[in-house]
Amino acid sequence: MVVMLSSFAWHKFYVSVTQIDYVPNKKRIEITHRIFIDDLEKALEKKYKKKVYLTSKKELPEAEALIKDYLKENVKISINKKVQNLEFLAREVEGDVLIFYTKIAISKKINTFEIFNSLLTDVYSEQQNIVHVNINSNKNSFLFTNSDVQQKIVY
Repeated sequence: MVVMLSSFAWHKFYVSVTQIDYVPNKKRIEITHRIFIDDLEKALEKKYKKKVYLTSKKELPEAEALIKDYLKENVKISINKKVQNLEFLAREVEGDVLIFYTKIAISKKINTFEIFNSLLTDVYSEQQNIVHVNINSNKNSFLFTNSDVQQKIVY
């Protein structure tokens, strides 16, 4: 009986969710990333070879810089074929999820919007990154995986 039950053990899912919104009156794109704390910790520890203890009293002083570097390496956005700089605004904790807020200043009309998202795919081959995009009243949703890390929208 024990053998039978162990074969149905709960399997963790690996997912992040990103929301991208164009805010014309502020001339910027606002981006919210939601990532499970333990998954991000594992990715940072694998990449930087040190325990970071995210959101705990033992969190490394350089943890935020490591997070910023990891985000910049694994999330890239191009507008009109030009790679944009994601400005890190803040982070907060909601349960077992870290929420990151970033923005991109934008002054030109958006004709093409390209997204590269490989968050956590270096750690989990089953990782799925869901991205919701709302630009110019057009809503799109994408699923990024280990084998599909880039999408393009033409307006």
